[in-house]
Amino acid sequence: MNSFISWIGGKKLLRKQILEQLPDQNLYSRYIEVFGGAGWILFSKDKHAPLEVFNDVNGELNNLYRVVKYHPEPLQKELEWLLMSREQFFDELNRNIRGMTDIQRAARFFCLIRESFGADCRSFGVRSRDIQKAVNYLKEVSCRLNKVVIENQDFERLIKTYDRPDALFYLDPPYYDAEKYYPDRFNPEDHERLRKCLGSIKGKFVLSYNDCQQIRELYKGYPFIEVDRMDNLVNKDKSRRYKELIIKSYTF
Repeated sequence: MNSFISWIGGKKLLRKQILEQLPDQNLYSRYIEVFGGAGWILFSKDKHAPLEVFNDVNGELNNLYRVVKYHPEPLQKELEWLLMSREQFFDELNRNIRGMTDIQRAARFFCLIRESFGADCRSFGVRSRDIQKAVNYLKEVSCRLNKVVIENQDFERLIKTYDRPDALFYLDPPYYDAEKYYPDRFNPEDHERLRKCLGSIKGKFVLSYNDCQQIRELYKGYPFIEVDRMDNLVNKDKSRRYKELIIKSYTF
């Protein structure tokens, strides 16, 4: 199934290549998405492992996932009159969330993601969208999230919590030298902290990054799979390609 939202750096265009690099499912019994975002890899299978974990440090995104999981129908009710409307978008953007319920916050954030350009939650996306179809889809998403553990932790703490020899971590961190496009702070030293953390885990990892010299040097010695996708931040030039790396801790 597809994700119910878009997100900065989402893996819709690369999910097939990433899935091809995952080990056989009988080799791990826990699957952890460390930088969850839109969850394109999570949603690409009915079930990755007996234990599945979705994590994201963004509190509004995390709240949206929890509400979709536990309260899809009240959320759909809250979104009943949602329109693809510039006025409504900016009303929600400027709305004070203090005192709002979790369901109201989730509805507001869903509106900002679905109606913004490139899921930046700041600028109105001037395009046609079937909002009602997106709202109806939330019940199906809730069923998929039924047994998924939803976390809101720093990546290092999360990895240490769930690391076991039978664990598979999929990581899609903010890309190097592109951190400004992401809604949550991720500094150069965080890339180094992530590398150090992954170097000592008991489980396996699959990591997606932009293809740049700094990342190649940081993960020197690990297998690199070179992939590319259409650069979806460039509207006019559909032929422009964006180079990325899939980095693994195993060779099979």
